[in-house]
Amino acid sequence: MIRELSSEETALFKEYIEKTAAVVAALGDRPAAYLHSYGCQQNVSDGEKLKGMLYEMGYDFTDSPSDADLIVLNTCAVRENAEDKVFGNIGAMKKLKESNKNLVIAVGGCMVQQEHIAEKLKSSYPYVDIIFGTHTLHELPRMLYDKLSGGKGCVNIPSVDGIVTESVPVLRDSKLKAYVPIMYGCNNFCTYCVVPYVRGRERSRRPEAVTREVKSLIAQGYKEILLLGQNVNSYGKEHGVNFAALLRALDAIAGEYKICFMTSHPKDCTKELIDVIADSRHIEHHIHLPVQSGSDRILKAMNRGYTAESYLELVKYARERMPDVSLTTDIIAGFPGELREDFDKTLQLVKTVRFDMAYTFIYSKRAGTAAAKLPDPVSSAEKSAWLRELLEIQGEIGLENNRGFIGKTFEVLCEGHDRHKPEYLTGRSRQNIIVRFSGGEELIGKFVSVKITGAMPWAVEGQTDV
Repeated sequence: MIRELSSEETALFKEYIEKTAAVVAALGDRPAAYLHSYGCQQNVSDGEKLKGMLYEMGYDFTDSPSDADLIVLNTCAVRENAEDKVFGNIGAMKKLKESNKNLVIAVGGCMVQQEHIAEKLKSSYPYVDIIFGTHTLHELPRMLYDKLSGGKGCVNIPSVDGIVTESVPVLRDSKLKAYVPIMYGCNNFCTYCVVPYVRGRERSRRPEAVTREVKSLIAQGYKEILLLGQNVNSYGKEHGVNFAALLRALDAIAGEYKICFMTSHPKDCTKELIDVIADSRHIEHHIHLPVQSGSDRILKAMNRGYTAESYLELVKYARERMPDVSLTTDIIAGFPGELREDFDKTLQLVKTVRFDMAYTFIYSKRAGTAAAKLPDPVSSAEKSAWLRELLEIQGEIGLENNRGFIGKTFEVLCEGHDRHKPEYLTGRSRQNIIVRFSGGEELIGKFVSVKITGAMPWAVEGQTDV
C-alpha cells in the first residue's frame, strides 16, 4: 500500500529544515558539506535531494572531504567491490574526525539498509554520527538537527517500505539533464539482486505529480528528462495508469526536449509500450533491456520471468516498429551453477541481437539473496575468461554497428566537451548513441545535426552542419 507524507509530516519536515538552518547560521560562515553518491542513477537522484536539503539548511559544498564540516556518503549495495570501496573511504575519515572534533559524518543509502552492514558500521566505525537507510532520506534534517544540538547521533533504518515524498527540495547537478524518479522499489526478487531488500516494494508516484515536475523542468530549459525506477515498466499499478500511458502524456507536453528512461524489465515490456515509443515525438528510440543470460535454465534460476525466445520476440517487434532503435543490455557471467553450455547460449543471443552496448559483470554474491545459497563451482579465473570473451565479441559488434551509421545524420543533444578529447564536443543521439564532434561553445545545450564520419566500439564521430 503506497503511503505519502501527510500534511502534518510535511510541515514537520519543513520545520526541521528551518530549525537546522538556524543552528547552522549560528555557527557563522556557511559551513561546507562533502556529498558523494555511489552507484546507479537512482542513487545520484537521491544525492540531488540530499544536496537540496543541505543547501536549504545553510550548507555550501566542497569537493574535498578534508575541507568539509559535514560528510555524507550515499552508498550502493549492488556489488561487493562497491561496498569495499565505501568501507575504505569511511576508514580514511577517522583521521579527519580526530583533527576536527566538530566534523559530522553521515552514511546512508542502499548499502546501509542491510542489517549486517549497519551493525558493522556501528561496531567498527563508531565515529560515524548518522546512519540512515533508503527509506528515511527525508528525515536527514531531523537527524542533523539532533546531532548539531548536542545529541550523540542516530541510526535510522526502518525495515518497512519507505513513503513517497513530494516536498523534498532538489539541487540538480546539471542544468541540461534532469533525473525524475517515477517509482521506487521492486517486486521481482531476481535471485541475485539485493534491490527489493534495500529499496523495498514497488511504490509509484502519482502521474499528476510526475507530469507537473516534467512540465516545470521543460519550462526551466532542461533538454533531457530521464525517468527512473528499478522497473519502470511496472509503474502506476496503484493509480490505474501504466507506464505507456504516462509516457504518452509526457510526450504531449510542448517544448524542445527528449525523454529517456531506466530500467525496463523484459517480462513487463509490452507491445503497447514499444508502440508509444515508436509513435512519439520526444521519447528516445532506445530501450535498455537487461537480458542477464541467454540460457533458459539460468534465467529460471535467476527468477527473471521470461525465456530467451520471448526476449528475442520482443526485440524483433521493437525493430519492426523502430528500425533505428538502439538496444542495450546487462549481462551477468558466472551465475551460480552456470555451465559453459549456458554461457555459450548467452554468446549466441548477443550475436543474434547485436546490442549497441552491453554492461557486463561477473556474478557478485549478495548476502540475503536466494542465489547466495546456491553452489558455485566455477572458478573466478574461468568466469573472468568468460567475461573477456563476451567483451571481445560485444566490442566487435559495437564497432560494426557504429560503422553502419557512417554517412547518416543524427540529431544530437550537445552536452559539453568530450572527457577524453576536450577539443571536441560530445552528446547523444535520439538513439542514445554517443557522438563526438567539433564545434563551438555556443552549441552546448542545443540539439545539433551531426553527420557521422567515423566509428569506435563505444561511440561515433561526426561533423556539424553549422
